[in-house]
Formats: sequence, structure tokens, C-alpha cells
Amino acid sequence: MNWASRKFFAEVRRSRHAFEQAWPEWSATTPVDELRAKEYARLDEQHHVYLDYTGGGLYSDSQLGRHFELLSQHVFGNPHSTNPTSAAMTERVEEARRAVLDYFNAQDSEYLVIFTANASGALKLVGESYPFGPEARYLLTFDNHNSVNGIREFARTRGASTSYVPVHLPEMRLDRAELTSFLARGKRGKHNLLAFPAQSNFSGVQHPLDIIDEAQAAGWDVILDAAAFAPTNRLDLSVCRPDFVSISFYKMFGFPTGVGCLLMRKAMLSKLSRPWFAGGTIQIASVQADGHYLATDAAAFEDGTVDYLRLPAVETGLHHIAGIGIDVIHTRVRCLTGWMLRTLSELTHSNGRPLVQVHGPTDVECRGGTIAFSLLDSSGRVLDIRRVQELANEANISLRSGCFCNPGAGEVAFELTRDEIAEFFSALEPLSFDELRNRIRSRYGKEIGALRISFGLVSTFTDAYCFFDFVRGFVDRTADEVGTVGVAAGPVGWMRDSA
Repeated sequence: MNWASRKFFAEVRRSRHAFEQAWPEWSATTPVDELRAKEYARLDEQHHVYLDYTGGGLYSDSQLGRHFELLSQHVFGNPHSTNPTSAAMTERVEEARRAVLDYFNAQDSEYLVIFTANASGALKLVGESYPFGPEARYLLTFDNHNSVNGIREFARTRGASTSYVPVHLPEMRLDRAELTSFLARGKRGKHNLLAFPAQSNFSGVQHPLDIIDEAQAAGWDVILDAAAFAPTNRLDLSVCRPDFVSISFYKMFGFPTGVGCLLMRKAMLSKLSRPWFAGGTIQIASVQADGHYLATDAAAFEDGTVDYLRLPAVETGLHHIAGIGIDVIHTRVRCLTGWMLRTLSELTHSNGRPLVQVHGPTDVECRGGTIAFSLLDSSGRVLDIRRVQELANEANISLRSGCFCNPGAGEVAFELTRDEIAEFFSALEPLSFDELRNRIRSRYGKEIGALRISFGLVSTFTDAYCFFDFVRGFVDRTADEVGTVGVAAGPVGWMRDSA
């Protein structure tokens, strides 16, 4: 269908009216529509339907303008000095730290802000520095990003035990009693570390933040991965106090990339031990004396020189989000997610079979704006995710396909057993994701990948409706008709006249 046609926009208007009746709280978010038209006009000018906010946020024109104005009007030098240009930059870096603490309502007396290259870099800092040993424990959930899973390699190398708490179908949530049982196995007085996401980057599930208090009361330190949560939800570190929090700024407001942070409780400083040192991380070092003294604050974890020319953009981005209001963003995303889940559930083939299978919660209770799903044909066969991605690309829709760097959640979603997946990791030659997916499909008739959309800062109802219009084009199409990547097998979706 031509999304610029008069008929299409008439459909959007009718559907939007019904949407606004069903979600009256949407009216409080309408100023975002004006912001979208003014600050993000390139989306509509270039006919983009952007539904990949969990992958990356979008920046506004004013963010860029303010940042480039700052750079063009000042001279900034490497902050590791006291000369005038360095001092000017040091002040900006510290302002960015204060802005982060203020935004997350974290007390300067309790938390450090450590700037990193990204959220993965923040998590790696914890993994390499945590005092894992033979009596230590590392506890994860199946529902974790690979940057959290990767910490298990530090733990295992040093002899610590690692365990995973499963998530359960159909909603892919944790069993709280099961988690409590795992926590009880930690030895008090030893080093126990729990890691879990505030929001799943696969299913959108929001895991209870009171897990933090329960774990700490049982003698565990806690990593909270907030990369998928922070862009559309309020995280108040005066209410929940994890020991470590990983943050991705580009997922919150698009620019800058290459800058994330680790929020760390100062009480953890004495527990962590860095395995190396670098420029900027030390107070002094000697070659002949073969010794060094690490810095006593955040600088001890900021290897080399921070990305100082982009750090001021963090403060600008945080002010941009605060100006809109994180609660407004949250409400907007909740409304669009609720409408999308309902309308997708209503799409059926002529024989009554569902077109869409959602992996995770099918309502907005304790979930965010990330929706993982599969498309099924009228016989229940899963449509090739790469082919659907290919067709979405042609329609200028930005979505994702794969396991989204969250293999545990994907394995649960598609009911893959340990034995079924383990055999593919004993081969001499490593497999690519597509090779693994094809072998799983061939041998077991199961999938190992999904499609994902996600709403964010300036998502609109029109974005949501365009995607719905794209998906309904698969009604009554067989998997063979849709085809595989690079093999078109007839008109599909928006390519077909749905008039």
C-alpha cells in the first residue's frame, strides 16, 4: 500500500480516533508530536518508520546544535592537566557527572559515575575487577544481554561457580521462589554477584526491582543492567540501590554514541581490584620501583582519556529527556505498546489461525515497549525472519531480526533444550547465527530467532499503524509464498493491493 495516499491517511485518522478513545492518557503526550515535527522532521521527510529504539535512540536537531555551538565557541584540551584548555574541559566532564547523578537521583556521597565506551564496557569493568574465586558465586538470569553473560568467563577463569535462573513461558518472567532458592545458596561473607536486566531487550519484560533488596539482604552484590530500561522508564537510585548500574546514553537520546557509564556504589571501591592500569587511572607509577597507586575515585576505572569532546553532549541529552519528561515518554510508549499488542493479536488467517505469536507478555503489565514476535502462516509454519526483515527494509521500516544478543531468552522462547543447543557448540569450527538457525530448523523443526520492534522517545501512532499495515499484508500468505532471503515468491504485505 502507498502510505502517502489519501486513503491510507484516512485509515490512520479513523484508527487513531479509536486508539485515543481506548487510551485516554495518550492526550497528555501530544506535545511530543510537535517535538517530532520540529526536532525530528527528517523521519517524516525521508518516510522512515523507525521501530528500533531498543537498538538505538534518536537525537534531536537541538541536541546537535547545542553541542556543536559549544565546541565552536570554546577551546578544549585533554582534561589530564591543569592548563586553561584542560581546566575548561575538566569542568565540563564534572558537570556531566553531576548531571548523571541528578538525573538518576543518586547521591554523590553514595555513587560514582564512571564514563565508559558503552554499557558493555561498564559491565566488563565489573567482571574484570570483581573478586571472583573458588568460593565465589555468579548468578545470572536466562534473560540477559550477552555483555552480562560474558562476565561468566571472568568468574569461571578464577574458579567461581556460575548459575542461571530460568525464565518461564508464556510471559518469560522469573519465578520469584526459584530466584530466592538460588540466592539462599550464596555463602555469607563470601563474594556473591547477581546480575539481571531491569527490562529485557528481547521480550520487554520488566523484572521486579525489589529483587535488589532481597539479594543484598541475602549477602549478594547486584548488577542492574538498565540499558533497555532507562530510555523510557524512571530509574530512581534513591529508591532502589543496586551496587552497579550499566547505562547506554545513545539508547536514551541518540547522541553521543561511544559513551556509556557505570554507576557504582562507593562502598564497592574497596572490593574491586583492577587487573591493570593505564594513563589517567593512577596517582603515580614507577618503572624502576615496579609499582603504582591507583586513583581513589572514578578515574581509577576510566582507562586512558575519556571521550571528552563528546561528554558534554551527555548533559545536553539528559536535559532534553528531562524537558520532555520521562513519565510522558513512558506513558506514550505504554499506550502504543498496548495498542500494538491488541491489534497484532486480532490478526488471523481465514482459517482462524493467528498470524502473530508474541514472545513475552501480551499486555502492558510490567513490560516495556519492546515486542519480540514471530509471523506464522495459516498452517502454523514460521515465516523466515530474514525474508520479513528484507521486506520491511524495502518498506523503509527499521526493525530487527535475530536473538538480539540475548540467547537465553531466545532459547526459552523457542523451547530449545540444553541437549539440542549444546551439540552445536562442540564442533571444531564455529557457526554463524544463520548457520545455527538453519541447522536447528532442519534437525529439530524449531526456530532460534525472532522479529523485534520497539517504541521510544518520538514514536507516533502513524509509525505504529504503518507497521500494522505491513504485518496484515501477510494474512493468508504461506511460508513458501513469502519465500526466503533474496528469493521473492510473489507479492507480500505492503507490495500487495490491500484495497
